[in-house]
Amino acid sequence: MKPLFRPAILTLALLGLAAGTGCSAAAKHAGPSAAAAAPSAVGVCPTAASMPLPKDFPKTLPVPDGAVVTSVEHRTGGRLVVATVVRGGFETALAFLQKQLPEAGYALEEGEVEADDAESNFSSGTVEGRWTLRKMPACEGGVYLTYLTSAVS
Repeated sequence: MKPLFRPAILTLALLGLAAGTGCSAAAKHAGPSAAAAAPSAVGVCPTAASMPLPKDFPKTLPVPDGAVVTSVEHRTGGRLVVATVVRGGFETALAFLQKQLPEAGYALEEGEVEADDAESNFSSGTVEGRWTLRKMPACEGGVYLTYLTSAVS
């Protein structure tokens, strides 16, 4: 995969975006995207229903069942940022990404796992991007999961 993003800057941007997100209903590929869903408070489990995944979110990119889409951002260069909150704990979300993305045809590259967060680049023949995970201390079993994607150029 050719470098699409500077990993340190990307990670900080995604974590910053995820910091304002809030954990509840299921996400589906549907409908138009909105700018953001307002959580009740930063770091607290979301109480609002999930936003739909935008139509341009890669259809083959696995998203955990029950993920709550809390924000969607379209950036320059065809980049898409989708922030979610998932339940079930950090280790469960990490295992999902490490198993389901390769099974769906995505190669994981340049990743790292720490006690409270993890991230990895990923790519397929048509999509490249990065996912980040971060524990939510104020939301039992809650984990921020953010995807940054773009079409392979």
